Amino acid sequence: MARLSVNVDHVATLRQARGIDEPDPVWAAVLAEKAGADGIIVHLREDRRHIQDRDLRVLKQVVKGKLNMEMAATEEMITIAGQVGPDLCTLVPEKRQELTTEGGLEVAGSLDKITDVVGRLQGAGIVVSLFIDPSSEQIKAAHQSGARVVELHTGTYCDAKDEEARQRHLQALEDAARLAHRLGLEVAAGHGLNLTNVLPLLSMPEIVEYSIGHSIVARAVFVGFEQAVGEMLALVRTAATERPAEPPKRRL
Repeated sequence: MARLSVNVDHVATLRQARGIDEPDPVWAAVLAEKAGADGIIVHLREDRRHIQDRDLRVLKQVVKGKLNMEMAATEEMITIAGQVGPDLCTLVPEKRQELTTEGGLEVAGSLDKITDVVGRLQGAGIVVSLFIDPSSEQIKAAHQSGARVVELHTGTYCDAKDEEARQRHLQALEDAARLAHRLGLEVAAGHGLNLTNVLPLLSMPEIVEYSIGHSIVARAVFVGFEQAVGEMLALVRTAATERPAEPPKRRL
């Protein structure tokens, strides 16, 4: 049975827009776990545009399942991760001017640096995942780095403009998932997934976890956080059993 981890970054985005203390991403995490989520994800960015240091530290005390800290491979973030001790750190690329993460981490081209960071984090007892594009080169490099998990970047697939491109990107994801699994890596997938476009991925048994945030937060505006998480969880939990024919009806 596949797992669902919920990214609560954009609850913090809404809070930071007003510079006040609500809505609280910690409360969103509580509701997500109440609805059955297996893990909580936060990206502590260098510019602190949404998640703040306080959020990460409180979440460490509150989250009952797996706490996944997304982070750039910088000295500051390595230090913070070592102090807080999340269950998992996912190394992601980061550019200050981007709206959200735009692509996978370049592991093959910076293998020595990534291997060093992976070793330091795992030496502190933190499992490391690498957020990468679905290419054989990046997967093989991720395996060489010593990371235990890869999260396949699904954004290009989600943004495909036509069916031909969509099918091409789906095939790349399937091939990447199979290769990573053969190499002994645990495989997750995330970025841009929603109730509709996640469906084709559910027939890929190598993918054991889905990392989903923005679409759940957006849906929660209309139906509440627990229901939004529950709807996504109902789809994800069908993975490795049967592929659902259609997403749940969007009740308001």
